[in-house]
Amino acid sequence: MPGPVFLQGEQVELRTIEKADLQFMQQQVNDPQVWRAIGSDRPINAEQEEEFYDDVVCAEDNVNLLITDDGTPVGTIGLDKLETGDHTAELGYWVAPDHHRMGYGGDATARIVEYGFQQLGLHRIEARVFEFNDASRALLESVGFREEGVHRDAEFVDGQYQDVYWYGLLEDEWHERQ
Repeated sequence: MPGPVFLQGEQVELRTIEKADLQFMQQQVNDPQVWRAIGSDRPINAEQEEEFYDDVVCAEDNVNLLITDDGTPVGTIGLDKLETGDHTAELGYWVAPDHHRMGYGGDATARIVEYGFQQLGLHRIEARVFEFNDASRALLESVGFREEGVHRDAEFVDGQYQDVYWYGLLEDEWHERQ
């Protein structure tokens, strides 16, 4: 059972991730449509998913939330590296393949970006996307992120090196869009 609602979007609720959610998360990160998009290349077992929970979800320099629709888990989203002192965080997310193209990612991203700027005092939020992930690039651009650069052949995915596109959104750009 997902934890309490922390942020409410127009379509989704962003809830705390609880240990009971780890089975859903493990199942989804082992789906090729998810692990390819997040740059994973190895299967994740239950113990490894619990380590992720302990080391990343529960870390004080991250905010990781479960994306839900009426209490049903559909993905995760988070802001990482919050304690670096530069008022910058990295956005990361995935949506379960059965829930793609339903607007969940865009709604969740808009809500956590607003939270990052208004509540965490961030100045900049950045994200990275593999060259083959057109849907994620379009999602980021729809929320106001700008492509800032490309790290050529930066990651090895599916037997070949892939370019990684870096996106950024500044607080004042976000406010101009509101």
